[in-house]
This record gives sequence, C-alpha cells and structure tokens, in this order.
Amino acid sequence: MNSSHVSRMTPVLARLIDQLSATMPPRTLVTDPDLIAPWLVDWRRRYHGQAQLMIEPEDSAQVQEVVRAAARHGVPLVPQGGNSSMVGGATPPADGSAAILSLRRMKRVRRLDAAAGLAVAEAGVILADLHAAALSSGRRFPLTLGARGSATVGGLVSTNAGGTQVLRFGTMRGLVAGVEAVLPDGSLHDSLSPLKKDNRGYDLNQLLIGAEGTLGIVTAAALRLVPTVAARAVAWVALASPDDALSLLRRFQGASEAVESFELLPRESLDAVLAYLPDARAPVSTDAPWHVLVEVTADNPDADPAALVEHVLAAAVDDALIRDATIAKSEAQADAFWRIRESISDAERATGPAAQHDISVPVETMPRFMVEAAAACEARFPGTRASGFGHLGDGNVHFHVRAPRGADPTRWYGEQVPVVSAFVHDLVVAAGGSISAEHGIGQMKLAELARLSSPARIGALRAIKRALDPQLLFNPGKLVSVDSPIAG
Repeated sequence: MNSSHVSRMTPVLARLIDQLSATMPPRTLVTDPDLIAPWLVDWRRRYHGQAQLMIEPEDSAQVQEVVRAAARHGVPLVPQGGNSSMVGGATPPADGSAAILSLRRMKRVRRLDAAAGLAVAEAGVILADLHAAALSSGRRFPLTLGARGSATVGGLVSTNAGGTQVLRFGTMRGLVAGVEAVLPDGSLHDSLSPLKKDNRGYDLNQLLIGAEGTLGIVTAAALRLVPTVAARAVAWVALASPDDALSLLRRFQGASEAVESFELLPRESLDAVLAYLPDARAPVSTDAPWHVLVEVTADNPDADPAALVEHVLAAAVDDALIRDATIAKSEAQADAFWRIRESISDAERATGPAAQHDISVPVETMPRFMVEAAAACEARFPGTRASGFGHLGDGNVHFHVRAPRGADPTRWYGEQVPVVSAFVHDLVVAAGGSISAEHGIGQMKLAELARLSSPARIGALRAIKRALDPQLLFNPGKLVSVDSPIAG
C-alpha cells in the first residue's frame, strides 16, 4: 500500500483504509493503480470500471472484517475471483465508489475426502487446480468449462456455472453440498456440513448459489466428487438437422446413463474454428450443415464405452439418421475434437463483432428454436448472420448474431446490439425459455431481466436483496436493480 495513493482517495475510502490497515496485513490492501488496472475490465472487454482500492483477504475472518468496515463507512464491495464473467458481473462501477474484494488469495483446498466424495475448497481455488487435487485423491470434480484455468470456486458457485458436463451431473447448484459465506452484516454463514436432510427453513445455501455476490460473499464450498473416468469414448457426428441430433441424443440416453456431453454446432461454427486454429482439421470429411460432439464415459475399467458408441452410431447410419461419424482413436484425438468445441467463442470473436446470447429453452423445442430464431434474426436485421451452438441435452443455446460485413464495432455494440438482443430475448420468452442459462445476469442483462420477468419474480428478488443487504453495498448494479419500478 502506497501512502501517496491513499492521499488522493476520497475521504470515505481513506477512512476505510485507515481502519483496515490497523489490523490487516499491508499486502491485503492494494492501492497501486497499475496493480488494480487489469481487474477493472471484464473478460469480453465490454465493461470498464474504476476502483482506487482492491482488498485481498487471506481467510474468512478477514473477509468478515472487511465487510463490517465497509458497512460502517458505506463503501460498496465488488467480489471478484478469476474475473472471467461473460456478463460484466465482476466489474466495479464506473464512478469509482466501490472497492474490489478479491478472493484470489483464498486458494486452499481445506479438505479432500475421497471416501465420502467431498472436497471443501476456498473461494479462490482455480477450477483446474481443483480438478488436479481431486484426481490426486482418485476422484474428480465433474464440472468443466473453457475458463477452467482462471475461473474460481467462489465465482462458479455465485453464478451457478454450467459447462459441458451438465447433461450427466447438473450445474453447480447440484454439485454444491454446502456453502460458507459472509453476509452483508459481516456475520458468517457456515453451512459446509454435507447434510442429506436439513429442514430448518429457507435454504440459504441455494439462495447464495447463483446470487452473483449480491447477497453474500462466498468464501468456501463443500463440493461433490465422483469416480474418475476409467474409459471414455468421444465421437464426432455429421448430420442434417438439430431434429436429427435430438433423436440421436435420445438413442444414446436410452443405451447408457453415462452420456456426459452432447454438443451441437452448425457448419458455420466449425468453419470459423478451422480458419482460426492453423493446425485444426475437420473430424469428418463429409460436408454437413450440423455436427455433434458426444462423450460417453465409464467408471468401471472393464466397461467399453467405445463399443456402445459404435453400436449406437452404426444403427443411426443404417437408419439414415446421420451422414457420417468417427470415434476418436486416441486421447490426443479426443482432445483435438474438444479443442474445436472449446474454441468456438474465440474463433467467432475473431470473425468480427456479434451479439452473443446465453439462453435456454425446453430441450424438446431447442432444435426448432435454433433454426427458426436464426431465420427470424436474419430477416429482421438484413446483412447479419445468426446461428446457435451449445449443450443440446440441457437446452442451453449460445446464440450469436454476427454484425453485417464492414460494420463499425463501436456503433454495432452501442446502437444495434441492444435492439438485436431485445429481439432475441423476446423470441426466447415466447418459447418458454430463459435469457440466462449459465452465464448469469451481471450488468449486461440487468435491464432485460426487469423488462421480461413477471412482477412476482422481480418483486421477490428485490425484496430479498433489500432484506439481506439493506445498504445495497454488495456488488451494486448487478443481477437486480432495486431502484427501478417493477416490470410489468
């Protein structure tokens, strides 16, 4: 902490620092603008905030101390982990009034119980490190996503993260057995004990999961582990339509309960990745408008998931349900298939500006929605190209509307994206879906949530926020606004 930086701060922040510096280690209070700067911009570089103070506590007791002091001085706190939010959910407000509360120093795996299938990990534990720790004990944590090298446990819990294995194991909500969190009054909610039955009223753990740090600062979580993968089969399938893909999914699910992933992508997405990755190759030579990446695993080393996959695919070929397919012949080839899927967002971003949507619709209607919504967008916004890819088994569509060729990115994002997104979200609501499947609301979808939600939902969200955080200091401007009138 530099005294010259403190002297230029607002009186409120200076008083907060004075109080905290009396009891907390100097390294926990960061005032150097150069050290804070990388954490002021969201992952997509769409939102830019300001902050003169970043606090890096090392344990839950220090988080409590910070929260109590911030409440006393009226300083908003923006909790932050890996800063990998896709919706600006961890970016401080532009007015510089808030302090960033970084949980990155809290990176201990407190307990790993392989027999019980549980791990207790602090908020700053990086997902990839949790994977490694679980595997070292002979278990695994069955949630993964593209940002696993930076996303942290606290952020994953607070956003109810999904990823590519939701089909079998569910979102974070189903993988969290307990939560430890500091509430806005500085008290500690300690519910890390993995109780099978607990009927003591409202489930505070579930309330905090997906709350995006607006109700409590998650400091640790008890997480469910599962057996390691003894064998897996990864296949790439070319087919004619999303309807055929859904039919294929049902066949796989009828043959095995161990279908972990079933990812659907259009030809446009595959082409974008092949152009983006110099060493990438199309998994199959057959040209097709749609493709599927499927993974089936086995916990038992005597099982043969490849034989099961081959059997299902052979029957699908005989029935003319698919056009072509290949099963990865090695782990390296399987990883190459997955690299294509995980590179779609980066590849499409490299092709130019786009309005990107993380949405969900009922699984049975997802095939029709992907086709009809794309056609509707291209008709409504001439020159655009629209397509969706995603997790077919759980109805999660990453739906992108790409700007017309030659469009100015600044004008596109400032003028057109809000209009395009409102149009897409109207289609989603009409289909009985959600405008946020796994990325959260953050600040990107704040107004749209208010516009499209029922008065009952918005009223309840605002009432809960006011009750638990009456000073409105936790992650202001995210998830729900308590100042605007109720939608509807």
